[in-house]
Amino acid sequence: MADYIVSLDQIGMSDIDRVGGKNASLGEMIQHLSAAGVSVPGGFATTVDAFREFLAHDKLGDRIRTRLEDLDITDVTALSSAGKEIRAWIAQTPLPDALEQAIASAYALMSAGEGEDFSVAVRSSATAEDLPNASFAGQQETYLNVRGLDDVIRRVKDVFASLFNDRAISYRVHQGFDHYQVALSAGIQRMVRSDVGASGVLFTLDTESGFRDVVFVTASYGLGELVVQGAVNPDEFYVYKPALAAKRPAILRRNVGSKHIRMGYAAGRGGDSVETHTVDQAESQKFCVTDAEVEELGRIAMAIEAHYGRPMDVEWAKDGVNGNLYVVQARPETVQSHEDHVIERYELKRSGEVLAEGRSIGQRIGAGRAMVITDISAMDQLREGDVLVTDMTDPDWEPVMKRAAAIVTNRGGRTCHAAIIARELGVPAVVGCGDATDRIGDGVEVTVSCAQGDTGYIYDGDLGFCRNEIKLDAMPDIPVKIMMNVGNPDRAFAFSKLPHRGVGLARLEFIINRMIGIHPRALLEFDQLSAELRGEIEPKIAAYSSAREFFVARLAEGISTIGAAFAPQPVIVRLSDFKSNEYANLIAGSLYEPTEENPMLGFRGASRYLSKAFHACFEMECEALRRVRNDMGLSNVEIMVPFVRTVAEAKQVTELLSDCGLTRGVDGLRIVMMCELPSNALLADEFLQFFDGFSIGSNDLTQLTLGLDRDSGLVAGAFDERDAAVKRMMEMAISSCRKAGKYVGICGQGPSDHQDLAVWLLEQGIDSVSLNPDSVIETWIKLATS
Repeated sequence: MADYIVSLDQIGMSDIDRVGGKNASLGEMIQHLSAAGVSVPGGFATTVDAFREFLAHDKLGDRIRTRLEDLDITDVTALSSAGKEIRAWIAQTPLPDALEQAIASAYALMSAGEGEDFSVAVRSSATAEDLPNASFAGQQETYLNVRGLDDVIRRVKDVFASLFNDRAISYRVHQGFDHYQVALSAGIQRMVRSDVGASGVLFTLDTESGFRDVVFVTASYGLGELVVQGAVNPDEFYVYKPALAAKRPAILRRNVGSKHIRMGYAAGRGGDSVETHTVDQAESQKFCVTDAEVEELGRIAMAIEAHYGRPMDVEWAKDGVNGNLYVVQARPETVQSHEDHVIERYELKRSGEVLAEGRSIGQRIGAGRAMVITDISAMDQLREGDVLVTDMTDPDWEPVMKRAAAIVTNRGGRTCHAAIIARELGVPAVVGCGDATDRIGDGVEVTVSCAQGDTGYIYDGDLGFCRNEIKLDAMPDIPVKIMMNVGNPDRAFAFSKLPHRGVGLARLEFIINRMIGIHPRALLEFDQLSAELRGEIEPKIAAYSSAREFFVARLAEGISTIGAAFAPQPVIVRLSDFKSNEYANLIAGSLYEPTEENPMLGFRGASRYLSKAFHACFEMECEALRRVRNDMGLSNVEIMVPFVRTVAEAKQVTELLSDCGLTRGVDGLRIVMMCELPSNALLADEFLQFFDGFSIGSNDLTQLTLGLDRDSGLVAGAFDERDAAVKRMMEMAISSCRKAGKYVGICGQGPSDHQDLAVWLLEQGIDSVSLNPDSVIETWIKLATS
């Protein structure tokens, strides 16, 4: 028996050659991580020797070797024919008697005392699987809810046969692995009752940017196969590792997935039967796991990563009967962990009509002829350089996916099969589009852009794009701090890879617009809204405990994501600076906003915060900031107050902030003022009594100094931050800050557009220049040579 079967708790990573990568990893965690709170379902594994003895029976292995000789894997028809024939041979070949008896004995011991509902998962584990330099994930089969010895034995043979799936044959050839050096072990593992719970995949880094301080968790109702396959759009969470380590609230981001179907056990059928069920709409709009469970998954992930000493890709399951969380697979992450100190930047040359959109994968751009394929039997129609458009992919698609210039799917999240393969191939993918196969015409030229944030776009036509490569280890020293203007939390992790000294401007109104989209008063007065407006808002807020909590939590998520991405460097968050016409564009905004002749000079900035009508809204902003700084421990987040007209307003607004729990100097909090009005520069010494420094807003300072409306095409040509009068104002502000020993930076558009202005500011002694991310490298190099 010992030659054919081994208990999972008796093996570890030194046994890969004996039981394959997956089973070795399961045993490793059972032996070494149980005390750290990592629960892995027990079971047993067949050995590689058992597999090889099976192949030796009736010269099965020799027949397989002969059949695969000189096979052209680019010929999909020939590949399919060979794979089908080999799998049929394996199905017809009985297991050796000794192996079958060993499985029977181990299964009897495992199932002793269990009820009639006892079931197992039968998983494949290859000797070349889950290695740090290649991912064989999904190449072989997994069978769930297997009941009874006869079905276990049948599924063990099916696992053996899956080593010769079309996709597995193709992948081994593509990666340079010898077919005959790869062997299989079957793992027989207790089922976790996630069919009545939840399951998903997590990574111990951000899968798009490689940012290492987060755990990325996906979750959906039911068995995890739908998440892995990409058949469902799961909930997504980012968990901040330093906050977890400090035992603080640690969830940076939450995104509700559609989760429209779940996989469960098939009712009234025999063993290993599963089926999909529709999820009730109200249930699908809520998160399928609690914050506490997400944070526990984060701790489990950190323990696994610490043990293996590298980023990991983990499949997990929540048992809906006992409520416990289990790890059912763990393997090395093989894409982002290999990234070097080079950043690729892709940019479209022009804009175009958007045909479809979804979740972006890969931060690249691709273009080609759209090939809309609705059935896998037609996949061989995909030509080199085409854009694959389909409902979803699974490992059976892999022989042709390498031909694609980009991949687009209706279904799937950022850990689905299409996303994983796109990252490995280095091509852009947009997943979870919903209706891409209907909206994109077969044969039309399209451009697929994943370089514009969390949302990926499929454009009509070949728009052209450029690719730039930046070597980060070759950046010269400069005598000023380069910070960044970051308003989109979706891009924060990626932007943090650029050389930087923090964020000089994080705009709250950008976060509110992107992540909330509803006027704050409408959320405070939700019960008083019309039925039509409540119906529009309810699906957006359903996952949160109240309308007010939705606003505070989402705002805190956006702030904390940027704060975590750039920690420990300062992140200066500007309080919301919507103008009345911009607030009116939010859902229900027209109910609460005045109609102003010139909103640029109207109800905005400090005067809005001090208004009685806006006070409760401002309190929500302050609560979000307190959560980020005080609860999560992101004390690098600082505050900037915009559009302060008078010294009296300066005094009042800092007192208001203090009343809302945000007091200068407490827990190291710095509050700076946006210096953007002539009055701010003229009375700089007086304003600085109430703030820890200035951040010059060159956009408004220019238009108010020169008396022009930058939005008016009639006078926009006169707008220039380098005008002598504007520079005099900036010079006064910088001088006053230096004299007072306080911070002074600039966060307006000027230095991003005009490198000579950045050089002039450096000469004036400015502490920092905050730039748009796309101008950081060029301006950095210019300042180094000035």
